[in-house]
This record gives sequence, structure tokens and C-alpha cells, in this order.
Amino acid sequence: MIAVLFDFSGTLFRIESTESWLRGTLAETGIALPEAEITAAATALEVAGALPGGANPVRVPEELAGRWATRDESAELHRATYTGLSRQVPLPDPRLYDRLYDRHRSPSAWQPYPDAAEVLRALRERGIGVGIVSNIGWDLRPVFREHGLDPYVDTYALSYEHGVQKPDPRLFALACESLGADPRQTLMVGDDRRADGGAAALGCGVHFVDHLPVTERPDGLLAVLDLVDGARENAAGK
Repeated sequence: MIAVLFDFSGTLFRIESTESWLRGTLAETGIALPEAEITAAATALEVAGALPGGANPVRVPEELAGRWATRDESAELHRATYTGLSRQVPLPDPRLYDRLYDRHRSPSAWQPYPDAAEVLRALRERGIGVGIVSNIGWDLRPVFREHGLDPYVDTYALSYEHGVQKPDPRLFALACESLGADPRQTLMVGDDRRADGGAAALGCGVHFVDHLPVTERPDGLLAVLDLVDGARENAAGK
């Protein structure tokens, strides 16, 4: 195993809660709402699936169904889809829809899982190449830089930069090529069995973690180190 690929959202990082997202945006725009209205709006936004990286929509509106399927293939599609979902919820100021979208891209809206730094650092110490393969509509590199994890990442394969999204094996292939890694000696780590499982079509190993709140998954990534060490021992024994 000479390389490890990681998903971003729900794997290495977790987005803030929908209520925190809404409250933060209201504070940034100087808009005050009664507590009951904030709670009701946050619940409605959660149901709508308006927070990227959060819960999926309970129901995708018919007019957004086509965009939803390909939302991660460009920055324009991603913004249009998620602002379209948030607009299903009445809010007191029309500026809020774009401001909500902008907030979710800020590094402060994301928190790394407790063991993310430890695992990435250990892989670097072992000389293992690391890539990030993410379905996303914006540049997540600043999130890694702000949280001190960028030095441990060798390459990023982001769907919106290539016009292709997981589970299409081409996105994983781009990451492997950038790392100079044989897919058959590469492990993909993610939380989405359909999207991240697409790496198996290239011959990559695949390991899944649970998409849980940060406080509920303190050590879900540590198994990656055992898998890498086991693979290296097996290769050395051949």
C-alpha cells in the first residue's frame, strides 16, 4: 500500500450543525430573529438539505432534480443547487441565501475529526502518499491550511475542477496518477459506500468510516494505520 486517498466531508472533516450555520450567518449579516424563528428555520433548512456536507434533502424539488444529480461537477452547479434548496425555506432577507452558501465554505465552519491530524502525520512519517478525493463545488484547500493539515496532503482531486464526480473511477485515477501510485496498492477511505466505493473499480482497497458528529467519532480513522502497516508487511513477506 503506497498511497491512501481520503474523502473530505464526513471522513476527515465535519461541517457545523445546521443551527450553528444559520446562527453564524445571521450574526455575520447583523440580522436578529426571535429564538423560535431561528429554531424553526434551522429545522426547515435541515429537511431541505440546504447545508452542503450536512443531511441530504428529504425531498429534492422537481425543478432541482437534474442539478442535484450533477451538483458537484462545477462551482456554478453546486452554488445554484444549494442556494436553490435553501430558497425552499422562507427567510427574512434575500441576501441570506447566498450568505449561507458562502459561510459553509469558510474554514471555521469545518472541524477535523479528533484523530485526523494524528493519522495524516503518521502516514507522512511512513512515507505514504496522501490524496484528497472529494465531490465538492469549491476549493477546500484553505480548510486544510487553516486547520494545519495541508502539509500532510500531497494532492487534491476535486470534482468541480475536473467536471467528474465520484463514483466515476476517473476522479480516483487522477489522484493516483498525481501520486504516482498503483491503484492496486492504494487505499480509499470514505464514508459514502456508493461514491467512495467507486475506487474499487480501479482495484483500490476501500475502507469506510461512519459519518458521525466529531464528538461521536474520536478514533474512527486509526484503523487506516493498521491497514497500511498490514499491507506493507504482506508486501515485504512476498
